[in-house]
This record gives sequence, C-alpha cells and structure tokens, in this order.
Amino acid sequence: MAKSVTAYEKPIPHIGLPDWYAKQWEIQQTADTRRGDALDLRNSGRLIRAETRIRTEWDTYMNNARLSDRTTELSRWRELFEAHLEHLESEMRHLRNEKCETERELENLNLPLQVTAECISMRDCRRGTELTYDEPDIELKKELCILEGAKKLLTDRVQAAWEKLNRLEEVKFTLGLDLENKIEAINIDKGNLNLDVTCADISYKPNALRIPKNAISYEAWLDHCRHVKHLADNELSDTYNFREALQVTRQRSRNDIKAQQDLTDFALRKRIYQTEKARNEQAWQKLKTNKEMEELLKELKQLEDALNAKIAAVKCAETRLENRIHRPGYELCQDEPELGLKNEVLQLQQTKEDLLNKINCTKATFNGLEALLIRIEKNLDDKEHSLMTDVMCLDMRARLKTGDRTKLPNETDRNIELTNLKKQLPLEP
Repeated sequence: MAKSVTAYEKPIPHIGLPDWYAKQWEIQQTADTRRGDALDLRNSGRLIRAETRIRTEWDTYMNNARLSDRTTELSRWRELFEAHLEHLESEMRHLRNEKCETERELENLNLPLQVTAECISMRDCRRGTELTYDEPDIELKKELCILEGAKKLLTDRVQAAWEKLNRLEEVKFTLGLDLENKIEAINIDKGNLNLDVTCADISYKPNALRIPKNAISYEAWLDHCRHVKHLADNELSDTYNFREALQVTRQRSRNDIKAQQDLTDFALRKRIYQTEKARNEQAWQKLKTNKEMEELLKELKQLEDALNAKIAAVKCAETRLENRIHRPGYELCQDEPELGLKNEVLQLQQTKEDLLNKINCTKATFNGLEALLIRIEKNLDDKEHSLMTDVMCLDMRARLKTGDRTKLPNETDRNIELTNLKKQLPLEP
C-alpha cells in the first residue's frame, strides 16, 4: 500500500501516559514542599528579627544604665580625690611656710657655713702644683667642722621637713595622676553614653573584642582607689604634728667662731704672700724667655728672607739652562756658560739646603723655648689663679666680719689691726 505522507519521529524513547502523569505529580509535590519551606523560613526570619531587635534595644538600654552608673561612681571618687588633693595642697603650703621659718632661723649660721664651703670649693679649683694641702686648707676644714656641729639640730629638722614634703609631693602626684585618669575616664564614658546608631562617627573597629594589655579587674581598680585614699590619709594624719615639732625645735643660738676665723684669715694672708713671691719669680723667667724668643724670631725672619731671595736666583739660572736647550744644530753644545749655569744651580740648591737646615734648627730651638714658655705661663697662670683664689676667699670672708670685726678701709689698716701694731705706731701730728 502506497504512503501519501511521510512522518518522522525523534529517535529517542517516548514515555507513556502514566509516566507523564507521574512527572506532573512529582512537580506538584516538589512545588508544595518548596513553598512550605519558604513559608517556614519567612516565619522564622520574622521571629528572629523581632527577637534580635528587642535584645539589641534591651542590651543598649542596660549598657547605657551601666555607663551611667559607672560615671556616677567615678564622679564620687573624683570628688573625694579633689577634696583630698585640696587638703594635701593646704598642708603642703603650711609645711613649706614652717620650713621657710626654720630656714630663716638658720640664716645666721648659714652664712659662715656657706662662706667656708665656698672658700674650700674655690681653693679646690686651684690647678697643677698649686693644689696642695696647705695651712689655709687645714684651717678652713677645721672651721667647717665647728660650723657643722653648731647647725646639726636645725639642719636635721629642715632635712626631715624636706623629706616630708617630698613624700607629700609624691602622694600629690599619685593623687593628681589618678584624678586626671578618672576625669578622662568620665569624659570617655559620657561620650559613649551620648553615642547612638544615628551618630556620624561610628564605624567598624578591628578586633573590638580584644582585651588591652594593661587591663585590670574591677576589684583591682577598687583596691587601687582605696590604696590611694589610704596613702593620702596616712600622710595627712601626722603633718600637723610634724609642723608643731618644727616650731618646737626652731631655736638655736650662734657659736662663737671668731678665733677660728682669725686663724683662717692669717693662714690665707700668709699663703698669699708666699704665692706672690713665687709668681714674681715665674714672671721674671717669662720675661727673659720672651726676649730670647723675640731675638730668635728676628733671626728666623732673616733666614727665611735669605731663602726667599735664593728662589728667584734659582728660577733665573734654571730658566737660562732651559732656554739654552733650544739652540739649533751644532750650537747645542756643552760650553762654559752651560757648565757655569749648572754649577750655579747646584750651588744655589746647596745654599737652599743649608738655609733650610738652619731654619729647621732655629724653629726647633724656638719650639723648645715656646714649650718652655708654655710651661712657665701655665705655672704662672696656676699661681695667678691660686693667688686670685686666696684673695677672693679673703675678700669673701669679709662678710663674716660684724661689729668691731668689720672690714677696714684699706689693706694697711687691716694688717696693722691684725698684727696689733696700732699701739706701737707714733701718733699723727
């Protein structure tokens, strides 16, 4: 039977009608399952959004309350420390006044001690061979020992007051530092209390949950605050008694040091005379050495002038020889002018060498004299310095003269008074 139409089918298996219905049922079941899962997911999302919003709001509220409580606690400690700091500054001011009063009581004895110590220090600045343990040095040290014994009691009290002030200063520093830290902490917590989600300066922070290296527990912080308060209370408790003790011990009379001062002054004048004698000798040596060096410098100048005069002659002779090298042909011969010029050059070189040797010897001699002069000047300078030191010590000690021991108008009158020659001098007409 002939076909009028040709039909084509895909060369793949075809499914039956029951399988088709099965596919439709499977798609329906899958869609129902997925819609149910989506519904459950939406319900759980809505629930967790509500829970997290409520938890966040309560956490923010509770932390704000904690920050507020912490700010209140820090403010109370700040007020307490401010009161202690004010009390401490008041006690330190009163103690400084008492210490100044005690130091004023020491003024009459401080002046001789200061002058003696300055004289010893000044004489210790002597240089070289002048730094000796001489009689003035011994007498000054004796005087220092006498003055130290007279001032011991009040000096110890002043030292104790100074140490007490140092301890109070340390407590004040500790209290002030802790107070500054609390004020800064209050400002930080108040700033955090004013922060909310609408602020512009909030951002993610790297490792916000980290614990700082120097972080301590709340109990340790509380112990530290109590320790600082206890430290301030302990130092303030005996300050009043200490000030009363300063008032009780603020009485001491002067020691009579006239004899020792006169011995010291005599030893200084004697040493000044010895130093002046040695200085005059060194000055004469310096004068003679300077004159010899001046003569040597003149000779050196003449030798150098002679050497400089030979330079032009050498240049002239060598230039002549150089010019004669350019003679043409057979004219370039070693004639008598050439031999004479060469001998002249050799003679001039020998002359320069002799002059240089003599200049070097003169410079060496001059250097030796200069080194000797330096030694003489150093020794003379040391003696001048020592003399100036002793004179300054003697003038400095004039401040110790009071009453009938005041400084006389000139050195002659002073020597007459010190040697007790006033009765032996004839009366002025």
